[in-house]
This record gives sequence, structure tokens and C-alpha cells, in this order.
Amino acid sequence: MARFPVPALLLAGMLAGGFATAASAATARDSWVIQQVYAYNHPYAATAANELDAKMAKMALSPYAFYRGTAHLFYEDMLTRPASAYATAQSGYTWIGGDAHLGNFDASRNADGTAVFKAADHDEGYLGQYVWDLRRLAASMVLAGRENGLSDSAITTAINTMIGAYASKMSEFKGSSAELSFELVKGNTTGVVDDTIADADGKSRSGLLSKYTMLSGSRRVFQNLSNLVSVSAQTYSDIGGAAGAYINSIASSKRYAANFYAVKDIHQKLDSGVGSLGKLRYYVLVEGPSTSTSDDVILEWKQEAASTVATAANGRLPASAYDDNEGNRVARTAKAQLIKADVLIGYTTVAGRPYYVHEKSPYQEDFDPALLTSADKLNTAATYLGQALASAHALADQDYDSSVVSYSIDKQVTDAITSVSGLKAELVAFAFDYAAQADLDWQAFVDAYDAGTPLY
Repeated sequence: MARFPVPALLLAGMLAGGFATAASAATARDSWVIQQVYAYNHPYAATAANELDAKMAKMALSPYAFYRGTAHLFYEDMLTRPASAYATAQSGYTWIGGDAHLGNFDASRNADGTAVFKAADHDEGYLGQYVWDLRRLAASMVLAGRENGLSDSAITTAINTMIGAYASKMSEFKGSSAELSFELVKGNTTGVVDDTIADADGKSRSGLLSKYTMLSGSRRVFQNLSNLVSVSAQTYSDIGGAAGAYINSIASSKRYAANFYAVKDIHQKLDSGVGSLGKLRYYVLVEGPSTSTSDDVILEWKQEAASTVATAANGRLPASAYDDNEGNRVARTAKAQLIKADVLIGYTTVAGRPYYVHEKSPYQEDFDPALLTSADKLNTAATYLGQALASAHALADQDYDSSVVSYSIDKQVTDAITSVSGLKAELVAFAFDYAAQADLDWQAFVDAYDAGTPLY
């Protein structure tokens, strides 16, 4: 598999911009990569071997797919990679998403019914350096951009656009509280992002229910599908028994009447995403606002584990901040980073395992990196990616919970970015360098996968 070094002219530009410390040559580390992949995935082998088979097959497809499934490698590397020249001790307490790659953005309706483009997937949410989210997103732009056949110069332009949009929006938020009302909607977006918002807004509850459920007499139940299967009586009972704790995890001011949450059916969801494969995921069908079968609601219950960000920032988000329940950590991250968040967000514990719970929104559309097939499409999207990430970071500070982050992150980040051009140069260097490392790591993984080496 060909590798892509940073072009000489591009590297010269980076050095002229004053950044030369964070770029590190890609090195072969085959045994270490395989050990890390095995160690991360093995705890789930007993409960989800088939899902792990699917995960390994997906990760073998491309360097970008491998990158999606190995956030744990990224944060191992953040322990040893040079710190950013544009980071401070204060900016290291940003409530980051932790896995900000291109596939972890989406559009969906907020609690007021407006379709919004935003950062999504909060499984790795934790306190860390804001730069880590930017690094992870920028490297994903290299990997996905190359997979789409785009040139390195086009990708470089888009990374610079994304960083510029992030820094500009954070500066706008500083001291203004504008983050409390900023949303990316149809009126202020174009291109693939605008199309994603339109696709989300065009969906319906009936469409989602038709996809996953059917009527059995007068009662709605789940269909049995290749990616949606029935559960054992014990699992059904365990989930039903955990429903009360989930309901109690929702603030009383946002809680519906008890009958809303009445469980009608439960199935296990398979083959969702890449990084999450191996963790248990269930769809729980509940009554919804009325006894009509047309307004039933699907809740997604997703098993959670410790954030991989904690590898590089251990203890920075105290377990007491999320009641020592990783499902609550994810729920709190989602609520912290979103305006008008899903009122069904909550958490619980099933058979000793922590779960994050939220609605499987009927009005949700994933942002698809495969649609970024031209330099213009990628560059246009890059503005909104940077703005969405800035929005998430700026909201999740004293505006949300001053006991977790006691000051303004938009101020701290803006003050840390003493040179936007310098930050751009630094992150472009990192992105191409880390993409080269991810490519080498992927090759090691594919060799092991093809050889039948145990990977979980």
C-alpha cells in the first residue's frame, strides 16, 4: 500500500510558519499495534464475538476505516506526541468529544424540532486538550480525502479552512455568549452539509417505524432483521428492570408521564458503526406520547466503557462528575455539547454494565464523508465542521456546569491561539504525519488479519 509523505513544498511552508516540533516520522510498530487492538477489544469477546468479527473486517477495508476503529491508539500516541504550541493548562480542560473524525458529525432535529448539523457520537467525551479534537478531525480529513481521490493540496486547503472556521467562531463566542444561540441550520449552510440537514428534516417517524417494526395485531413490535435480533428472556427482563433507573436519570422537569416509557418490545441492534462494535446495543420500543401505534418511540441503549481520552488525561474528569457511571459520562457530554438536546437522554446499568440511553431519532442523517468527492465539496464542508466543533466546545464549559469546567473555554482557547496561521501550520503537519502513521498501522493490522492472528 502506497504511503503519502508530506510534500516538500508543503513541509517548507509549515516550517516557515514557525512549526517544526510536533511532526514525527511514521514508524513501523507492528507488534505494538496488534497488542493494543487485542487488548482493547478482548474484554468484549465473550459477549459479542460476531460483532468483533464484523469490526475487524470493517477496519481491514481502508486506513480511514481502521482509524475510525482505533481511537485508543490515538490517545496512546497523545501521551508521547509533542504538545501543541497553542495549548495551555486551562485549555486542557475542554470538554471534548474525543473522537472527532469526519464520520462523527450528523444532522438531526433538536428538542424544538429544528434540523441542526452538529458534532455527534459522544462515547469518548472527557476533559482534554481542545487540540486533540482538532488533530483527530484533521487527520481524518487526510485519510478520507485520499480515499475519495482528492489531492494533498486540496486536503491541506480544507484543513486550513476548518481550523480558521474553528478559531474564528471561538473568538466570536469569547465574551459574547453567542454560543448559546448558534446553530448550523438550512439557512446558514450550503453544499453537502446543507443536503445532510435537508435529508434529516425530510424523514418521518413512520419511516423509522416501518424500517424496524411491524404491527402484530393491534400491537407494534420489532421485526427480526439481519441487524436487529430478538433477545433472551433474561436480557429482556434485565433491561425492563433497568428502565426505572433510566427514567429517574432524566431531570424531573424533562420527564414525561410514566406511561410514555412503557416497554413494548426489545431487540439487539447489530453492525452499527465501527469503533463501537463489540459493545452491546439494544433498541427498546416504548409507548410514546399516546396509545396510538403511530407515535411509538425507539430508544437506543448503548453499552459504554471508560473514555479512551482518559489514557492521555487520566482523572481529569473525576468519576464523581458522572456518578462513576460511564453511561452518565456520555449522557452528560451529549447534553453539555448540544443546544436543546434530546430530552430522552439518560443512563442506567444493565447486568452490571453501564448504558447510555437516547432516542433513535426518526429525523437523523449521518454526515457521509464519501460524498466529499471534490476539493470544493470538502472545503465547503470544512467551514461547518470547524464551526460545529467550536460550538460543542464552547457550550460545554461554565455555561453547562461550572462544577466541571469553572471558566469560559471559548476565552481560554481563543487566548491560547496566539497565531491562527501558526495553528494551521501545526495541524496540517500533524494531520499528514499522523495519516502516514495510521497507514502503516493499518498495513500491520491487515497483515495480521489476513494471517489469522487473534485480534480480540
